[in-house]
Amino acid sequence: MSLAQWLSDLAANEQETIDDRRYLHAHPELSFQEKETAAFILKKLHQYGITDVTTNVGNGYGMVAKITGGEPGPTVALRADFDALAITEETDVDFVSKNIGVMHACGHDVHTASLLSVARVLQKHRQSLKGNVVLLHQNAEEVMPGGAKSMVEAGALEGVDYVFGIHVAANLPKGQIGYASSYATAAADSFQIDIQGKGGHAANPHQTVDSIIIASQMITDLQTLVSRKVDPTAPAVLTFAGVEAGGTAYNIIADTATIRGTIRTLDSQVRALMKESMLRLVPHIAEIQGGQAEVSYTDGYPSVKNTAAEVDLLVKTMTRQFGEENIIKLPVMMGGEDFAYFLEEKPGAFFCVGGENKEIEATYPHHHPKFKLDEQCLHQSGQAFLALVAQYLL
Repeated sequence: MSLAQWLSDLAANEQETIDDRRYLHAHPELSFQEKETAAFILKKLHQYGITDVTTNVGNGYGMVAKITGGEPGPTVALRADFDALAITEETDVDFVSKNIGVMHACGHDVHTASLLSVARVLQKHRQSLKGNVVLLHQNAEEVMPGGAKSMVEAGALEGVDYVFGIHVAANLPKGQIGYASSYATAAADSFQIDIQGKGGHAANPHQTVDSIIIASQMITDLQTLVSRKVDPTAPAVLTFAGVEAGGTAYNIIADTATIRGTIRTLDSQVRALMKESMLRLVPHIAEIQGGQAEVSYTDGYPSVKNTAAEVDLLVKTMTRQFGEENIIKLPVMMGGEDFAYFLEEKPGAFFCVGGENKEIEATYPHHHPKFKLDEQCLHQSGQAFLALVAQYLL
């Protein structure tokens, strides 16, 4: 058996893959509510003869399916997430979302349909596999705490040797494959600072503790964590996304203030430094001004860090499959992705397949109500996964 035969079968399934994607796109479900989506996936897997399936893995509708090869060898896991977003769709496609206010505006419908197509091919040729394939159909990537961590904790990667994930990219032209040599995404933490001062009349500031002054001082001082405490060669982003204080009156000094924001880092030590420093400094800054402050800090997804050997294999494999001119090294994205939890446990890589096509206005960013993709990325995602599996199991 050869990769060429696999790819031929994949091409023969292309219309079904497109139909599956369009069905999923028209019937999106929010994170932790993907009951019907999970049922659709399970039905397809059973239709293909894949019966070694565990449902409700982790904290929701996660699913783990195994295709056992005819000969012993390594086990390769492939991941696709399947939740949608709370967005009202504004595209002109025939398969527009039927669930008003919910939309596949990130491409998870493509991920799922592509992996199902790959599953069909691999199940058909399972006897030729020198090893096994695990299909990770993951719930709830979009909403903390996500589904990946809980799936890992539930044993989804037991016996797995390598793990790979694909994300379609609306800012990468169709036909191209994007990769990161090490870090692919950032750790995405968030925080809320609640400040308690002492309100009063604007004419008597000496009798008050101005929460807005405290908030202003915090914003200024905390920015120096990035500029003076973090190694300038290690990326760190501190963003204050919102400040709430006071009312509409011009003569009242605000009693309380709230600051919200996010911290994005790559290196785990820098991440720990930023968190520890904020928790330590915030109360002291408020205390100096005579007030009080508390930090509610939420640890987001870790940074996605690809492993070197698997990236090298990925680049060589994708170059053979798609041509050197179509393999693009991507800059680090400071967004978050819970595929990181899989890579914390096993070697592997997370990479992108292009879906941009200006001719059909597939140019809007992810999470936009007019988000579209060139459906050619469905077939290319399948090609990429099969080419990788072939490297390990043929």
